[in-house]
Amino acid sequence: MPLSINEKKKIIGQFATTKTDTGSPEVQIALLTQRIKKLTEHLKTHTHDVHSRRGLLSMVSKRRRLLNYLSKKSQKRHKEIINKLELGK
Repeated sequence: MPLSINEKKKIIGQFATTKTDTGSPEVQIALLTQRIKKLTEHLKTHTHDVHSRRGLLSMVSKRRRLLNYLSKKSQKRHKEIINKLELGK
């Protein structure tokens, strides 16, 4: 489930650290989180879609790796992104 251009711009604007920032860990985590939410809704109605489920697991793993990287880099930024996105912990 790809995100629309408007959704991406909105998320990037909300989580960017500078004006031209599009690739910081915060932005990547926020974009992945939105894609995960959309795909989870898709899988609730299409329970036998195994290929999409595999993609979902891949995205969750990538988000976890980015969060681990961010926690090693800066605990403050890690806690902020978790609170903003309302992720577990």
